[in-house]
Amino acid sequence: MIDRSQIVLADASDRIVGVQKILDEFDLNTEGTIALKANYNSNDPFPATTHPDTLRILSEHLKENSRQLIMAERSGMGKTSTVLKNRGVLDLSQKLDFQLRNLDSADPEDWVDIHSGELHWRHGFKIARVFLEADKVVQTCCLKTHRFGGHFTMSLKNSVGLIAARPKGDSYDYMRELHSSPYQRLMIAEINKFYKTDMILMDATQGFSKGGPDQGTLIKPGLLLASTDRIAIDAVGVALLRLYGTTPEVMSGRIFDQEQIARAANLGVGVDSPSKIDLVPLDEHSQKAADAIRKVLDEQG
Repeated sequence: MIDRSQIVLADASDRIVGVQKILDEFDLNTEGTIALKANYNSNDPFPATTHPDTLRILSEHLKENSRQLIMAERSGMGKTSTVLKNRGVLDLSQKLDFQLRNLDSADPEDWVDIHSGELHWRHGFKIARVFLEADKVVQTCCLKTHRFGGHFTMSLKNSVGLIAARPKGDSYDYMRELHSSPYQRLMIAEINKFYKTDMILMDATQGFSKGGPDQGTLIKPGLLLASTDRIAIDAVGVALLRLYGTTPEVMSGRIFDQEQIARAANLGVGVDSPSKIDLVPLDEHSQKAADAIRKVLDEQG
């Protein structure tokens, strides 16, 4: 179990400056490979998917600080190749010369089978090998609710895009099982036990407080948040959604009783209490936001 985790917050009124300010707070330098998981579940613009400027600044930084950058992605609401082309990711990968992997086209050897008696997945699941073998793993997610049973989709839920749907040589539909299961939110959390993250960047410049993941009620927190801890950043994200008024499912109960968060904490993915989250604002705007978020965490966490 992680003793404490920091959430760094920055003003996003100038997204490029804000992302660079956030990146200065993390040591992502490696002589090896960095695996990047962004958020391209559908062919919709930000905040449904990663903002192009966020991806560009993040990719440039990771390229400069590694031998190799590999971005791997699978879309759930659209054809992955089409989404990556239309959202400008393919062009960016060619311009910056990083490797872009479409996980819909992954070969059997590109997956690692995960089986465990403690999982709610009936047949286990398959996770992209690149995220297990990379020297560092970075994720960038958005701030959104999820109308298809996840309740919210931030860092923990973003991990669904790095596991297989219907992989080559396997007729089983893992996503059909996930989205039809009463244990969906527990299953989402369970994915996160089996890979690490060295940084998660949440672009909360805008977000969806209702609806989601592809469209919804738009909010504009004007924030960038980052951590190494998926539970901590999702808990802060839930607190932020509550400040704006969100769905009954996300508003109800203690934040750490939300099923994604509670299950992930039980598995040791990150902190298990709001009192173990330290908010580190980098400017005046994020200081005001941190004060409001801290109050929600203390009262409702």
